[in-house]
Amino acid sequence: MRHVVGRTRLPLVLGLTDGLLNALTLAAGSLIGSGAALGFWLAARVGCVGLVTAAFSVFVSDHAERRAHLARASRELNLTSRGHLATTRLGRLALRRSLLAMAVACLASFVGSTVPLLVGAALPGLSWMVVVLAVLALAGLGAALGRAMASSPARWAAGMGCGGVAVTWIGVWLHIT
Repeated sequence: MRHVVGRTRLPLVLGLTDGLLNALTLAAGSLIGSGAALGFWLAARVGCVGLVTAAFSVFVSDHAERRAHLARASRELNLTSRGHLATTRLGRLALRRSLLAMAVACLASFVGSTVPLLVGAALPGLSWMVVVLAVLALAGLGAALGRAMASSPARWAAGMGCGGVAVTWIGVWLHIT
């Protein structure tokens, strides 16, 4: 289990962070009360945006990185065919691992963006609480990252929380919804 978690930590953290930031950016006007009302349909749309962007960006970047490692290994082994390792079982393994990373990031991004917005849709009078909950979720994620990396959980929590506040302000300023 620890091996799987270690392999999917990056897409999990990326997906959750991306989802929470998408929710704060795309729905900031609704959350503060200056945009359209926050509803279940908006939560679903923002979740889909997070899912699609996470799928594309994580798969492309992860697969490119894995293929680059295989190409570099081919050169270091002086193989006659450029990219030879990428066409072997190692190449197929790289593809499967990239697909796993994509799936984890998609699910995490969808959950990270829809859950706070669904809370706001369920409590229409308190939609501003979604900003507070999402920023606290980012801060909690930052604290967990700080502990996992033997760093300062408080510093990581403060940094991630401040990032959430900044992204919310940008979302209000851009007034996308």
